[in-house]
Amino acid sequence: MLDAIIVLSFILAGAGIGFYSVDLLPSDALQQVTNVEALSTVTAGFGGIIGFAVGLVAQTTYRRLERQVREMPVDVLLSRSVGLVLGLLVANLMLAPLFLLPIPPDFSFIKPLTAVLGSILFAFTGVNLADTHGRSLLRLLNPNSVETLLVAEGTLKPATTKILDTSCIIDGRIEDILATNFIEGQILVPQFVLQELQQVADSSNEQKRIRGRRGLDILNRLKAAFPTKIVIHPADYEDVSTVDAKLVRLAQDINGTLLTNDYNLNKVASLQKVTVLNINDLAQAVRPTYLPGDSIDLKVVKQGKEPDQGVGYLNDGTMVVVEEGGNYIGDEICVVVTGALQTSAGRMIFAKPQGSSSVVTS
Repeated sequence: MLDAIIVLSFILAGAGIGFYSVDLLPSDALQQVTNVEALSTVTAGFGGIIGFAVGLVAQTTYRRLERQVREMPVDVLLSRSVGLVLGLLVANLMLAPLFLLPIPPDFSFIKPLTAVLGSILFAFTGVNLADTHGRSLLRLLNPNSVETLLVAEGTLKPATTKILDTSCIIDGRIEDILATNFIEGQILVPQFVLQELQQVADSSNEQKRIRGRRGLDILNRLKAAFPTKIVIHPADYEDVSTVDAKLVRLAQDINGTLLTNDYNLNKVASLQKVTVLNINDLAQAVRPTYLPGDSIDLKVVKQGKEPDQGVGYLNDGTMVVVEEGGNYIGDEICVVVTGALQTSAGRMIFAKPQGSSSVVTS
């Protein structure tokens, strides 16, 4: 919508300039024109075409500038803004005496031209100085803060804001992760995620309704346990239809990090250069690693494919095949790891009861 407004504004401006430019022609030339209104219409058409071309350039430039501002770190954006304002202020102070000088009417164009060029020059100089010394401005805000000093020097990076998606809330593991204080920064729950949770909770499908109500209960517990950390964000994007696209857009706008366990959302966000924290990846990474010779207390729950095999499961769901464990079904025994196998379905560990003659100890 904004792109259309920009282009349309330039078209109207060009058409208006073209239409009224006929009045600037000398009176002798106007007297030779038989139909002044037709000439005005033609010039308005040419002006509109030129305005359309200029509008496309302006629209492309605006979008490029907008993308650069979104990707710009907050400290750089703040320092450049301050440098721009200071540069324009200095330009006005230094160019003010120019307007008091007596300049002949034939050279009156010098004043506005000098003002425009001077403002551009000082503004550009202010932005350049801000890029060089802008981080020192953070010291002025709180010179006694070690954290502020480290951020100003670029040694310490501030914690990014995390954005929760619907699947991550319903999954529930985020509650335990937040309880460990491993995740820093603010946790945002967008309003459109809350609406999606409510729609799932009101679904006619019983399973969806149970999942949605579970997500709302988890969110209420999180809000009660972390009142200053969990924030319901009112942002919404009416021009974006899907919740996943809205999450990616919000993460881009605030330069935040997306918390999810949705595989497809993870891939889409990564393609758009949005940082993603995947709960499933975290669970996979913190699984304990068992090497041959390690001991595990395991309950053998069923028989394996072979008559002398028993099968048990670790707390994370990893299957353990116990050789010579067929006689221990229903018992909790100590087994010694003999090997591991990584398959497409997950990881499988092989072990034997401790004390077995075929167990190799290191």
